[in-house]
Amino acid sequence: MTLTNNHREGRYFYAWFYLMTQTSADCEVPAPRRQCAADSAMEPEMQPELEGESLAQRGRLPERLQRRDEERQREADRKRQEKEGRAVLEERSAHFIASFGSDRAGIEELLGSEESGALGEAAARLQRLQKLLNDSLMFLPPYDIRQAQDSLARMQGALGAKRQALQPRGKFAFKSRRKEAAPASNTTPAGNPTPASNPTPAEPQAKPKAAEPQALCGLRGLSGQALCMEAAEIQRRDVALSQLQDCTVTLRGSPATLHIRGLRGCKVLCGPVCTSVFVDDCRDCLFAFPCQQLRTHSTERCRFYIHVTSRAIIEDCAQLHFAPFTWSYEGILGDYEASGLDRANNNWNQVDDFNWLARDVPSPNWGVLPEEERVTDWA
Repeated sequence: MTLTNNHREGRYFYAWFYLMTQTSADCEVPAPRRQCAADSAMEPEMQPELEGESLAQRGRLPERLQRRDEERQREADRKRQEKEGRAVLEERSAHFIASFGSDRAGIEELLGSEESGALGEAAARLQRLQKLLNDSLMFLPPYDIRQAQDSLARMQGALGAKRQALQPRGKFAFKSRRKEAAPASNTTPAGNPTPASNPTPAEPQAKPKAAEPQALCGLRGLSGQALCMEAAEIQRRDVALSQLQDCTVTLRGSPATLHIRGLRGCKVLCGPVCTSVFVDDCRDCLFAFPCQQLRTHSTERCRFYIHVTSRAIIEDCAQLHFAPFTWSYEGILGDYEASGLDRANNNWNQVDDFNWLARDVPSPNWGVLPEEERVTDWA
């Protein structure tokens, strides 16, 4: 009896499930069809937007890749150009070092020779070597420039010293020493061989000082004076100005070199210098001169009116200002010719600061003197 009822209940359940399934099928099937139809009706309106978005997305991606590829290409070209530029600079520097070393050895050999005409040949080679350095300043590193300029200054000094040793002024220095020895033999009352050999006591002290400028002449330890030296005193000689304060110094002529040290509040005007000007430990000064090269150390608040055929060099300096050389005097054209300077080549505003190695940022230690602040009347 129990099995019969269970079978009956099972048949009722399956019949109910079948009816419910058919009813759900009749009711639910049209709904998805209506939904699909609605979607298909909306699809033509939405399709362009969807397609446009996908096309835009597809367009943006290649554009980004293209820009990135162009940037990579530009970076590769830049690195390649830098590499080629470094190779060219290294090749030029190597050529300069080899040429400079060979010419320097030849000049030093000439300076040590006793043959006639050796000094003239050495001077001509020094001029060519200076021109080689001037033409190579754009690609040489500061260290090589400094070494080359030091070598040139040393050889110019040796050339000047040898020229002065061969000049007749050396004989006058010997005579002055004989005059100094003469009073020593006349210290006794009996010793009066000639009236000329009995000078006043001040003369023997002055004569040795007159003999010193054969290698170096100049002015030292003066204050508040107007000082002047003419061509007969300084021509082709090494001139030194040191420990001057509030002085105005005028040098008319063409010295071999000019050494300036320890000046305070001074004004120095000089004719064309054959080789180098060295300025050290000066404050609040005005300088005007033409030269081949200028080296300035430990100097502050100074103005330079220069004509320089190479690039000026400063080191441990501050508040320096530069302007072109404009001072003149009668006979300066002849002094230019005697110095051998190229008047058409003036690098007055090309200054290398050895304390400032950034090439893309100007040095704060020097600048160009504004035109409204420049001296126009030198009288």
